[in-house]
Amino acid sequence: MSDVKTGKKTRSAIADVVSREYTINLHKRLHGVTFKKRAPRAIKEIRNFAMHAMGTKDVRLDPQLNKKVWEAGIKGVPFRMRVRISRKRNDEEGAKERLYSHVQAVNVKEPKGLHTAVVEE
Repeated sequence: MSDVKTGKKTRSAIADVVSREYTINLHKRLHGVTFKKRAPRAIKEIRNFAMHAMGTKDVRLDPQLNKKVWEAGIKGVPFRMRVRISRKRNDEEGAKERLYSHVQAVNVKEPKGLHTAVVEE
């Protein structure tokens, strides 16, 4: 399947539904950010990461993920976080996007050194 005019490949929606686990290095993304803006910025950076990784504009964050980021207060954001990002079909009426990404926190002892993994649900 390819587009004749542009030569770009088009993907089927079935292949688009996938879950992956990523380790996000928040430490480098929050370097030099004012203490009182660290946790809010971390949330924005996670949202941004998911948008780029999954290619969807619609990113929804799990409340548990928010809790995990804010656990140690506004300035005590964890250096690294392990997250599961699932790309799902949007079944809502009149949805602008066909797909959305759902981001959840994954409990691991030490996220450092873990590679991206595809998750079968």
